[in-house]
Amino acid sequence: MSLTYERLSEETAQKISKSQINNFSPYACLYEKAKRRDEKSDVATVIRNPFVRDTDKILHCPYFGRYADKTQVFSFYRNDDITRRSLHVQLVAQIAKTLGRALNLNVDLIEAIALGHDIGHPPFAHAGELYLDNLYHRHTGRHFCHNLQSIRVLDKIFPYNISLQTLDGIACHNGELELLEYRPSNLSTFEELDKTVEDCTQDKSKIGKLIPSTLEGCVVRISDIISYLGKDRQDAYRTKILDEKVYQDTVIGKMNAEIINNLTVNIVENSFGKPYIKMDNEHFEALKLSKRENYDRIYDDYAIKKQMETCVKPMMSALYEKLLDDLINDRRESKIFTHHINYINKTHYERNFEYEKTEPNQIVVDYIASMTDDYFTDLYHLLFPNSDIQVEYRGYFD
Repeated sequence: MSLTYERLSEETAQKISKSQINNFSPYACLYEKAKRRDEKSDVATVIRNPFVRDTDKILHCPYFGRYADKTQVFSFYRNDDITRRSLHVQLVAQIAKTLGRALNLNVDLIEAIALGHDIGHPPFAHAGELYLDNLYHRHTGRHFCHNLQSIRVLDKIFPYNISLQTLDGIACHNGELELLEYRPSNLSTFEELDKTVEDCTQDKSKIGKLIPSTLEGCVVRISDIISYLGKDRQDAYRTKILDEKVYQDTVIGKMNAEIINNLTVNIVENSFGKPYIKMDNEHFEALKLSKRENYDRIYDDYAIKKQMETCVKPMMSALYEKLLDDLINDRRESKIFTHHINYINKTHYERNFEYEKTEPNQIVVDYIASMTDDYFTDLYHLLFPNSDIQVEYRGYFD
């Protein structure tokens, strides 16, 4: 099988080489533009600029380590070679930093957005998100979305005083919606961000219209798609769901390394020195086709969807109702108190409100969204020991 790897034109390569001497692009988000809710805290230094400080906070967030046992796509495999969400955010960061460095953007801001963008994602991937959203909406009329929950984790549950630019990039990272061209929005205040989050919680359709306010955020958004497009195929080969022969050859290729290289080259070629992030029409159409193929052959796999519907969905419903009932009836021995509320209250960050007084459904959502896949299943069987529902995993030797 022959692989095709595109190369940057000599003209663009020389421009990039010369421009790097002058540091940032005129369209980059400079360090001095960083805004925080509390401007008196987290003062930048020569060693730790504003966005490095954001990255440090995200890395030390108690929920960051939980990425390691959260499904990216393939939930029912005990196999360390299958991508988990921890690897995914690192891949997004690496691809985005490669693009950002070539475009002379702020790679420190890019890294902060990329590492934090899925920290609010619930267990069991997008199916888990859908089930949790349905439960929350049925009880409150409000919506759960993992990108908004990521903001909540880093801005409310753990009030880290993260910069507006990082939070905005996380809120607008939706990697399910591809665009030919990304031009930054005009968001400039925390009041606007808070209104955007509230509007999207009330009307989920508005999430698809969010665009980051920085080119760095735009880079992370397209990198999210690039990172999973070929990697999910790679994982599908490993799980023997399919082989590479089922995919069409396109200008971006069909293997992971080809896809990453060719989309990166094309985006740099069409975006260098510009106030937007863009690829040409041919590569954009190839990206859309490849994404559709992934849905047809991977994400809509009948066996995976069936186990989600027959196992995870009823388990999540039962957990939600049980935890909500425990919370409303103040059962202090419940895990929602001992493993969640008490855990959050023990962190040393001062809050201007008592977390326990948060609306009960929101606390339940916070707890479930924070769970890893294994914690979720273990808690379910602890609370419902006589249940017939069992998640069936495929091991290394199956």
